[in-house]
Formats: sequence, C-alpha cells, structure tokens
Amino acid sequence: MTDQQAHQFERGTDGPKVILVGLDGSDSSLRAVAYAAGLARRQHALLAIVYVQPVLAASAALGVPVAGTTDEIAEQLVAEIREAAEQVKGIFEVRWEFHTFRGDPYSGLVKAADELQADAVVVGASEQAGHRFVGSVAVRLVKAGRWPVTVVP
Repeated sequence: MTDQQAHQFERGTDGPKVILVGLDGSDSSLRAVAYAAGLARRQHALLAIVYVQPVLAASAALGVPVAGTTDEIAEQLVAEIREAAEQVKGIFEVRWEFHTFRGDPYSGLVKAADELQADAVVVGASEQAGHRFVGSVAVRLVKAGRWPVTVVP
C-alpha cells in the first residue's frame, strides 16, 4: 500500500449522517428509538425521530377532530423524548430532531427518509397480528431497498 492510499481513509468519517427512526408510541417503536439513539451517538449522526400522523378519513367524515388528536399525540411524544434526553444529559449526548408527517406509516416514513436524506432507517417490529399476512411497515421498507433498514423487536 502506498502512502497516498493509506491517507485516503479517515477514521470516524464513515457511516450514516442521518439515522431516521419511526415512533408511534408503541413499545417496539420506543425500543427502536433507544436503539437508533445508541447508533446515532456512536456514529455522531443526527437522529431524526419521525411520527407519522394517521389520516383517518372515516373519523373526519363523522366530524371527529382527527388533526387535533394526532397533534396532541405528537406533542406528548416530543415531551417524552425531551424528558428522556434530559435524564441522560451529560452522560449520553445525541443530536436529535422530531418531525411529523401525515399519511399512512409506510408512505410517511418514505417521504421523511427522502426529505431528510436518511442514510439508515430504524423501525420497531409490528405488534399487530394481521401484519403477518398483509405485510408490516418494516417489511415494506426492506423490500423498497432504498436504505439499510433495522427492525427492532
């Protein structure tokens, strides 16, 4: 190996710059956030936490204020994340941002990954039995083949 080849690689500059993680408040999504936070800390990457606000057409048609309810959920999730970040401040530092998108979970995460230029996507395993037959968000993200996807149980 020549001297020039040896200097082309810089330790600490490889790896993802943006790690996107989906959060919906479920236990598996909370574990995914914790896992992704560890990855982001070790890689010195930005942790982009994404909550996809569902669009419930049937509820909206019946006059139920869906947007207000999903906004409250998003605010609650941000408060929980801030509280957790404060508890580990000084011990566990990670740069993070919280984003919300509207739509179905798969499309929302794809849109978020594109807009935020994610290098990796982390999601929790589906906790719904029907997804074994229909396909979970995680399986659909893996099949899309556009980012490395980690599924946290």
